[in-house]
Amino acid sequence: MPTPATRLLTLIMLLQRRPRQKAGDLARELGVSVRTVHRYMEMLDEMGIPIYTERGPDGGFSLVRGYKMPPLVFTPEEAVSLYLGAELTAQMWGPLYAQGAQGAQAKLENVLPDEQRQEVVWARRSLIAFGLNRAAIDSATPHLTALRSAMHDRVTVRMDYERQADRARSIREFDAYALVHRTGWWYVVGYCHLRKALRTFRVDRVVGIVRTQRTYEVPPDFDVHEYLAREWQTLGGVRVRLRFAPEGVPMARDFAQQWAEMEELPDGSLQVTWTAIDLNWAASVVLSFGGLAVAEEPPELVDRVRAWAEAVAAQHGDA
Repeated sequence: MPTPATRLLTLIMLLQRRPRQKAGDLARELGVSVRTVHRYMEMLDEMGIPIYTERGPDGGFSLVRGYKMPPLVFTPEEAVSLYLGAELTAQMWGPLYAQGAQGAQAKLENVLPDEQRQEVVWARRSLIAFGLNRAAIDSATPHLTALRSAMHDRVTVRMDYERQADRARSIREFDAYALVHRTGWWYVVGYCHLRKALRTFRVDRVVGIVRTQRTYEVPPDFDVHEYLAREWQTLGGVRVRLRFAPEGVPMARDFAQQWAEMEELPDGSLQVTWTAIDLNWAASVVLSFGGLAVAEEPPELVDRVRAWAEAVAAQHGDA
């Protein structure tokens, strides 16, 4: 929960960003009453922060022109968030931002006061995230680097792309709008000139990338979060339904973050649904649960699980 000190810092930054702000607008931003905003203004005045008020329809609270808040004023929690965020950035995006993350951490360590620095040391020892679900970053780095550069410069690329299902290749002229990491894989979202529509491609299936001489602009109404929320369900391509036997329910709940839906059935079993990348991935997940999970849909998945199980049993028959 924000403290008064945190709100005061936020208030200074809001006024520094834009002058002549109404008390009502500031109250909504801070989540407090208008009366509290006026009380905060009095507190800032007592602290020597130069604030003045202009009356009239275009008036409001402003900082004296030229005043800047001292840099790097962080609470201990904010310092930890920045430091651990840099570590996660390096883990998820590898060489693309490893040096930048290390540089940011070094600068933080150099300027943070003792209280914040001690909080960071405690957090690094006590708040651990490792083994994140991601594909090998080294093999993806060249294409991630090329796509990031082209996306930054707004340059169309010619991309040699290989479909996983049949290994068929196609050449796509592509305007990259965003790089996305999801469930261990990196994707690029943008405009495909071949299909004349927005498309999403897995970066690890890109065989080659060449920059063209053509530039582009991202449509002003494009929102990557909105696009992903609308289109992501079709990205994986396989909607899967599994049923866990009662003795397998605890294990199924351990993987709750993977399932889109969970439904308890009267016999004590648990039915889950999720979207898999492809049939092979779905079959490997089903078999990883041994006899505790049964594939129910789609029929193609049931057939593949049965064929794989028979092949595994045949390979281990002599044992």
